[in-house]
Amino acid sequence: MIVLISPENDIPNELEILTQLFQEGLEYYHLRKPNKNYQEHCDYLNQIDSQYHNRIVVHYFHELINEFNLKGIHFQEQKRRDCLDTPSDYFTKLNNMFGKTISSSFHDPKDLEACSFEFDYHLLSPVFSSISKQGYEGRGFDVNDINKTIIGMGGVTTENLAEFEKLGFQGVGVLGGIWNSEDPVENFITMNNWQLTKNN
Repeated sequence: MIVLISPENDIPNELEILTQLFQEGLEYYHLRKPNKNYQEHCDYLNQIDSQYHNRIVVHYFHELINEFNLKGIHFQEQKRRDCLDTPSDYFTKLNNMFGKTISSSFHDPKDLEACSFEFDYHLLSPVFSSISKQGYEGRGFDVNDINKTIIGMGGVTTENLAEFEKLGFQGVGVLGGIWNSEDPVENFITMNNWQLTKNN
């Protein structure tokens, strides 16, 4: 399972590259744009062919799921703590959640293991030192003993995918390893081929 996180700030040719990645088989695109307001999120989504909307997970403005046929919603760590103590209240305003994914970010395996809310998958970081965030040192988490779907993030490259597998992760969450590379599409194809080979 490969989860691609969007660049925090827009980059040149971002949407063209993204369309190519969808065409090459990208299934999980996490739209994480903290500096965009609701309307700017709508504008961004409207620039993407609607056939790919069901592969997009939003981090902000979860109510976008009422307007677009999205894949699901994601809770940043603080938002999870703020909203999911009384989850039924939170989900009443989201009327199109049937069949959608719900995921969340974690930075400590103990918090992840203790979390009682049943997420479809969990992003845990930083496994290795981040490519996109300076000073974000990897902690080499081993999650082989946690019986949940956990996606490793932090320092993902085409060269270290097997290391994530050894540590017990069911997939990788990548940002810098794609967007900061000289050939984002080629790098994604390499990662996706590794995943497909692993699953066969």
